[in-house]
Amino acid sequence: MSARPPRTVTVEALARVEGEAGFSVKIRKGEVIAAALNVFEPPRFFEALLRGRAFTEAPDLTARICGICPVAYQMSAVHAMESLCEVPVGGALRDLRRLLYCGEWIESHALHVAMLHAPDFLGYESALHLAKDRPDVVTDALRLKKAGNDLVTLVGGREIHPVSVKVGGFWKTPSREALRAFTPRMEDARERALGLLKLVSGFSFPDFDRDLPLVALRHPDEYPMNEGRIVSTSGLDLAVAEYERAFFEEHLPRSNALHSGMTGRGPYLVGPLARYSLNFDRLSPLAQEAAREAGLSESCRNPFRSIVVRAVETVYACDEALRLIARYEPPAEPAVDVAPRAGTGCAATEAPRGLLYHRYRIDGAGIIRNAKIVPPTSQNLKAIEKDLSLFARAHLGLDTKSLTLRLEQVVRNYDPCISCATHLLTIDRDDR
Repeated sequence: MSARPPRTVTVEALARVEGEAGFSVKIRKGEVIAAALNVFEPPRFFEALLRGRAFTEAPDLTARICGICPVAYQMSAVHAMESLCEVPVGGALRDLRRLLYCGEWIESHALHVAMLHAPDFLGYESALHLAKDRPDVVTDALRLKKAGNDLVTLVGGREIHPVSVKVGGFWKTPSREALRAFTPRMEDARERALGLLKLVSGFSFPDFDRDLPLVALRHPDEYPMNEGRIVSTSGLDLAVAEYERAFFEEHLPRSNALHSGMTGRGPYLVGPLARYSLNFDRLSPLAQEAAREAGLSESCRNPFRSIVVRAVETVYACDEALRLIARYEPPAEPAVDVAPRAGTGCAATEAPRGLLYHRYRIDGAGIIRNAKIVPPTSQNLKAIEKDLSLFARAHLGLDTKSLTLRLEQVVRNYDPCISCATHLLTIDRDDR
């Protein structure tokens, strides 16, 4: 066989992810010798921007980190501040926060499942191309996403970067009548979510189970959103305050995003697969039944099947929203008073893409002196790189174009977001 010349395949703009990054997979003489994800989106220095600001400003400032999951940043911020100031927030206010999170899960998951990820399985370049042949799929997904956005607006005051959230609760809470009137919309959304789950469960998935540790919150009574202990499939079980003892961040010169790892273990995985596998017993009966009918067991380790797990979580979020709406009674006051105190507080919540950790140090006047934010995609970067290497190694027989498309899908399995997203793929191949 004649020697093959070196080849470099470049995709200048990887579509259907949020953010800008690149990665390269180098193949030499039939071996994968390197797989690197390079985040080149400019850093925005949010942790530095928080320093010197009042602790009450954290929810609004951190929400600007993401236009798809601003609620997650707000929730981690308010929980961290309330933990620091030793002010618990419960009852109807806690329910409203969980309801707000349900809206975000619905809109974010619907966007990813139908518009960003499903085209990979159905053989379309984009959701626009899919819409020409399957307008029902795109229309149902958009209606489902709109229901999630409208729920965020109803509780949070605005669908993007909600304005009602504050430390201690909300600036304004919805009436019982307003929430009850939303029930038919959410019942319709639940039916559309079940339909979306049925669609994606019929896709073909490569065998690609991963043995990385799965990490997520676990709550004694609920499928985790706002609260819980940090647990893992490798035996981790610790309070959120111990997060930095078990996990580390490192800066790589090729990336503007920090890469996280588990101390002594290296790569780990957060997100829907981890939440689902560690908390299947906390799903509602409807969601559990739907998951089984979709062909899932109580644990899932194949990143390609993450699209099915996200659809299950969308069913759950609709179901949970209906439960919270049915029992809602407006609180006497929209918020509880939170007086600042010097110290350090932290919190972790479950963003659509996984565990989101915040830590703040404030002084006695309530001024933020230090902030640390670890988004889920940063925690998954090492896992993505490992997946790229392993998948390429197992599929070297594919031609470069086909391998490129499949490796792009490897990245989209994680629904990477903002500065941790991937927007460029390069395969540097030499089979000599």
